[in-house]
Amino acid sequence: MPQAETGSGIDIYLKKILSASLAEIAAKEGKTLPDDGKMSQALEIERPKREGQGDRATSAGLQLSKAFDLSPRDLASKITVALEDKKGGLIDKIEVAGPGFINFFLSDEWLSNVIREVLSEGDRYGASDAGLGRRVQVEFVSANPTGPLHIGHGRGAAVGDTLANLLSFAGWKVEREYYINDAGLQMEILGRSTQSRYFELQGKPELAPFPENAYKGDYIYDIAKGAITEEGDKFLSMPLDESLPWFKKYAAGVILGTIKADLEDFGVRFDVWFSESTLYERALVPQAMEYLKRRGHTFEFEGALWFKTSDFADSPAAENSDKNAQQTEEEKDRVLIRGNGVPTYFASDIAYHKEKFDRGFERVIDIWGADHHGYVPRMKAGIEAIGRDPDDFDVMLIQFVNLVRDGVQVPMSTRSGQFVTLRDVLDEVGVDATRYFFLMRRHDSQLDFDLELAKRAGNDNPVYYVQYAHARISSILREAKNQGKTLSEGRVCDISPSVFAEAQGGAEARKLVDCLAFFPKDMAGAAKDLTPHAVTVYATNLAGAFHSFYNTNRILGSDSDLEASRLTLALSAKIVLARCLALIGVSTPDKM
Repeated sequence: MPQAETGSGIDIYLKKILSASLAEIAAKEGKTLPDDGKMSQALEIERPKREGQGDRATSAGLQLSKAFDLSPRDLASKITVALEDKKGGLIDKIEVAGPGFINFFLSDEWLSNVIREVLSEGDRYGASDAGLGRRVQVEFVSANPTGPLHIGHGRGAAVGDTLANLLSFAGWKVEREYYINDAGLQMEILGRSTQSRYFELQGKPELAPFPENAYKGDYIYDIAKGAITEEGDKFLSMPLDESLPWFKKYAAGVILGTIKADLEDFGVRFDVWFSESTLYERALVPQAMEYLKRRGHTFEFEGALWFKTSDFADSPAAENSDKNAQQTEEEKDRVLIRGNGVPTYFASDIAYHKEKFDRGFERVIDIWGADHHGYVPRMKAGIEAIGRDPDDFDVMLIQFVNLVRDGVQVPMSTRSGQFVTLRDVLDEVGVDATRYFFLMRRHDSQLDFDLELAKRAGNDNPVYYVQYAHARISSILREAKNQGKTLSEGRVCDISPSVFAEAQGGAEARKLVDCLAFFPKDMAGAAKDLTPHAVTVYATNLAGAFHSFYNTNRILGSDSDLEASRLTLALSAKIVLARCLALIGVSTPDKM
């Protein structure tokens, strides 16, 4: 059974015979087919929006009518005639509709083939080799080790982890990386914040006044208490600047340990934890600056080293076009090394990304908070400057999460320490609901996270709705086994045509099979477009299709052939539901 003619591969098959039919008509009519771009658009296969309009449709008659000097409907009619001797056993009938659409009604044979394909491929159904084993790095979360992970970090973790799963499913060799921002001013502030709380707890607050820009969360007290437990009053008689390095290292280590524990409990793992400080220990920043100099992408001005950003797509001038006339060439560019010799974040980021590509990655994907949107063009310019194609570097921006309880938004702030941590949400609603809810909307759209809904055991809770479909199928299969009916994954059986008969509730069976057929295409699209939320969209649709099938079809207790076919279809749905939930890191309960 050729895969291109089953599952979502039916679209490939339809394009193939449609293309052949158009070429045949063009030859007869003495016409020249349009260029590849126009033809590609004309050959698009769609799912009709209304019932009764077939299983697939094409607007080729409308798209190409001018090229053939025919009305759209006349061209559609000619295409339909040409398709008749090519449709084979996978297409039941072909009809012209409206002003020039062509509707395809797929056969019971095709529907049965989809089920067989799911069963034969099992949990590899829908996988592809699009990535061709190429190496891709996904860097995500990368929160500064200055405080616990908040819900924004949690959303980034769910998005990044699911994206990595999708890319692996699509044939990429994926490496997950966390960039530890353990150098720079924020670490200085963390160290002084902890140091000050230490002295306060020791009854000597006047010796280390609390900085105005300090981290104010209660967790700083907890870290300071740990410092007292480990070192006692050792630092009371020591100059502040002498003890500060210890407080910086200790506080960062405690927080990083908490971050790692939270992510592990959230089901997120990393292959590499990359420390920013190693960029300086290995002299990678000055090496990268010398590399840029040799490539002619820097200049010196007023004692500082500048990057010629204006030679690339990024430029501050583009952000402030009304001020262009007043800006000097130097003002349009970016500082790499300040006049005092201190590198900027931009310099270290260029060095870090050069190091990524030097490790052999063919593609790099960063997941950042939405507040970094203005930094994307700058980094694209940096990637181009180190000799890489900017298209080898993608940035996904994670929008904010609003927590909602009983219809009221939960107040949050950052530096004051009044924020909701990822751990808080995990403890309240659990891992499954948290991951699923974080993935229900596009990553670049704001998300309202309804805490009470996430805890509810009902069909209005999206994760419960999907997991219940899996549990319901598991229950049916257990009962079938108890009745002596054997059905296991990998079994390919004959599918009775009666399962698709209208009088037997076949309409819902057809919809369920068609939903299964779209899984490979939808997952390939999610990997290609970097849209991991598409997995939850698909899972919700599949669960709905199964629930509708279950409510209109008696699975156990029907005649033997019909019962076996319905059980087989239910098993197919279970396999794909389990794969969806695995991709997003959500459990697959057999009982609920």
